[in-house]
Amino acid sequence: MLVLNCSTKLLILEKMLKSYFPESLKVYGAVMNMNRGNPFQKEVVVDSWPDFKAVITRRQKEAETDSLDHYSNAYAVFYKDVRAYQRLLEEHNVINWDQVLQIQGLQSELHDVSKAVANSKQLGVKLTSFKAVQFFPHPLLTDTSSLKGSAPRLTYLSVADADLLNRTWSRGGNEQCLRYITKLISCFPSVCVRDDKGNPVSWSLTDQFATMCHGYTLPEHRRKGYSTLVALTLARKLQSRGFPCQGNVLDDNTASISLLKNLQAEFLPCRFHRLILTPAAFSG
Repeated sequence: MLVLNCSTKLLILEKMLKSYFPESLKVYGAVMNMNRGNPFQKEVVVDSWPDFKAVITRRQKEAETDSLDHYSNAYAVFYKDVRAYQRLLEEHNVINWDQVLQIQGLQSELHDVSKAVANSKQLGVKLTSFKAVQFFPHPLLTDTSSLKGSAPRLTYLSVADADLLNRTWSRGGNEQCLRYITKLISCFPSVCVRDDKGNPVSWSLTDQFATMCHGYTLPEHRRKGYSTLVALTLARKLQSRGFPCQGNVLDDNTASISLLKNLQAEFLPCRFHRLILTPAAFSG
């Protein structure tokens, strides 16, 4: 096991990962953020260098502050050889198994291998699987004059909006998520439509893996074209900074799937898998 601390090696890794799209997208996004200031205090573990067979991004040890915070205690995985990934999982000090954590990636064996190792350490495993999406926004964004309702103000999210996002996110409603969203808003691109009183009515933001997430419009403001405007604008922001425009959507989220199809998004052949792992000490 090697920790890549050298900035030159991390830049090389970023370029190498592009050759393995789309399966490497989550790790690639995390490494891009590391190479651009590393606001989430991440680091990279590989089985070998430069001829790696498995890569894991994780939080630096000194950044781990809350053992219940699976939002921040997050690992992204890409492997060329699943056996190399399993060996990394089994190696001492690669994963902090004493905290609630998440492991995510875009490869089919990820669940079975991760679950087998986690079960051997008495951790519970909850899997959620999504359609993985990538799209390339049209150069002409939606004209706000064509939107229904009063003229919106297109801007970005503020940390003052974090409580609203925590309450409306299907994954939220807790202290750890509130802290996580606040950090995302502070560190990464976001887009927000505000009403004439300055209140957010539609938004999306970017996570630590450079994934577009928590796209949401308040129920009373739906069917006005806001979601399309927000998604395209955020995608353009990411594209202008050299990031891939990627996202995930649950199979039963028909509204978001319809929106993505209208945006001519590409539904990738691989699926996005997120595992939440909980030690027995926290499972009560």
